[in-house]
Amino acid sequence: MNPISIKKELSSNSYPGRGIILGKSPSAKQAVIAYFIMGRSENSRNRFFETNDRGGIRTKAFDESKMTDPSLIIYNPVLTLGGKTIVTNGDQTDTIYDFMKDGHCYRHALLTREFEPDAPNYTPRISGVVKPNGDYVLSILKSNMGKPECLRFFFEYPAESGLGHFIHTYKCDGNPIPSFEGEPVPVLIETDDIDEWSSLIWENLNRDNKVSLFTSFINLENGEEQTRIINKNK
Repeated sequence: MNPISIKKELSSNSYPGRGIILGKSPSAKQAVIAYFIMGRSENSRNRFFETNDRGGIRTKAFDESKMTDPSLIIYNPVLTLGGKTIVTNGDQTDTIYDFMKDGHCYRHALLTREFEPDAPNYTPRISGVVKPNGDYVLSILKSNMGKPECLRFFFEYPAESGLGHFIHTYKCDGNPIPSFEGEPVPVLIETDDIDEWSSLIWENLNRDNKVSLFTSFINLENGEEQTRIINKNK
């Protein structure tokens, strides 16, 4: 499959759910990260991103009085450890962090986890890890065609200039919502400007369903990081 425009991929899907994009800038100087969340229910939409004290971000309720169930929507989407950046759509971020801290592989961590317990959707758990050299891995834990049996898929990519891979929780909107299918989608990364990258993603997410976006550019020579957070709830 040839790389496609992230603008086209996002704008043509009203509800990809939560999404991770990992890749490398056209100049080959920066690792590129994006993570976004969307929501259909009031509980899912009642969130925003803020920085945490562990080298990443956390989700937080925008209006605490409207939070009905924090179990699947309050977590650390991004954590850093030893020059590696962990990005996920749930509390498996901490599982991966703890396993890697003890010298284990992210795969070992995810073998202890399954999709989310939110029948009948069984929302997939998507995860990624960016290495200090820019290479990255992605994973999805999903139901077996809607049955409550966990299938685990792992993908490993060498970083290539101007190329990224996009994985998201849902194939599209629906009821129940169909899970993502196939391999992560190869997408073009056509800018070395984090603000241009952030705007491109945010502006092409569905206006009604988008909630928050985090982006990061990591300098592969010195490890310096630029980050941006865009929240619909301000």
